[in-house]
Amino acid sequence: MTVMAVSNDYRDFVLELLAPLGQVSARRMFGGVGIYANGLFFALIADDVLYLKGDEDLKVAFEAVGAQAFAPFEDGKTMAYWTAPAEALDDQDLLLDWARKSLAVAARKQKPSPKGRGRGPR
Repeated sequence: MTVMAVSNDYRDFVLELLAPLGQVSARRMFGGVGIYANGLFFALIADDVLYLKGDEDLKVAFEAVGAQAFAPFEDGKTMAYWTAPAEALDDQDLLLDWARKSLAVAARKQKPSPKGRGRGPR
């Protein structure tokens, strides 16, 4: 994996745009930055490019607007993250619409907590 520089200015710009989603935060990870909203990891920044989480359904929508899959590895394998549409970075409402779709994917993909743990019946 290559080093993915992220400037503080770009990170802050993205966080400001996404702020209406709720509690939005950024954490350094693997040379990039992970973006969380209300505890859900739904986006990342690598090389000052915003990528949003997708699934098979959302992939079609991303491809329709010319988004590129996140391919951080030298072998070209991609991950389920897509470049935010360029026009969305100039239109906060449009970006928030895409981000909400990515948050929905993240919520569906979140692993449920183990059931039956903790205190048993008394």
